[in-house]
Amino acid sequence: MSSATQSISVSAVHDAVPTSEGDGALVYRTIGTRNLRSFDPFLMLDEFHVRKPAGFPQHPHRGMETVTFMVEGAFSHKDFLGRAGTIRPGDLQWMTAGRGIVHSEMPATEGLNRGLQLWVNLSKKDKMCEAGYQELKKEDIPSKEGDGVVVHVIAGKSMGIESPVYTRTPTMYIDVHMEKGATFVQAIPEEYKAFAYVLEGTGTFGENNQIGKDHQIVLFGAGNSITIRATRALRFVIIGGKPLNEPV
Repeated sequence: MSSATQSISVSAVHDAVPTSEGDGALVYRTIGTRNLRSFDPFLMLDEFHVRKPAGFPQHPHRGMETVTFMVEGAFSHKDFLGRAGTIRPGDLQWMTAGRGIVHSEMPATEGLNRGLQLWVNLSKKDKMCEAGYQELKKEDIPSKEGDGVVVHVIAGKSMGIESPVYTRTPTMYIDVHMEKGATFVQAIPEEYKAFAYVLEGTGTFGENNQIGKDHQIVLFGAGNSITIRATRALRFVIIGGKPLNEPV
């Protein structure tokens, strides 16, 4: 990476597309739609809003990783390898499907169960690796607070702290909470393609002060430093990854 700071501008903004998925579940999809079929190395991004009895019964994955981050409520999961558990607000499950896994993900509370699921592609050399999990509770995810900003570092680095999560496809994933009027600057590796997804609130992103709000994905252009300003209380994730430049 160059040592010189190169401010990033926003290249595009897309609204999430409400989509039915699983068994009666509602998701707000941004990556994996007609407007944005993929964003190398990412195959899909959903913000799921699920209430019982809807959910995601037994289904297979192969050749990729699924990253589930809970925002509200809880989800219980189990798979054909005998692994089972429940993830709650602020918890992370980073599942490497590799050569293949069959699992289910179902709501664990009577209210709204809300979170994000990201699909990360694996390179050809990694697609047949052994299936496995990395799971972190909220208290185990590194966080830092300052100047009206709180970050939770799910993968990569932010505000001088680093996540212990190992990413086969080099990836960063930062959960950011900002008070109204706060400013936040995040370094982005120059070789990454990166974006923000807004969960709540409104802010301006990048050198061109592009507005981003609830249920929108904000795609970043070239550079190594993105500046965000909260025009009201704002929560979003910054996600970036090194493109594989391989056919999906």
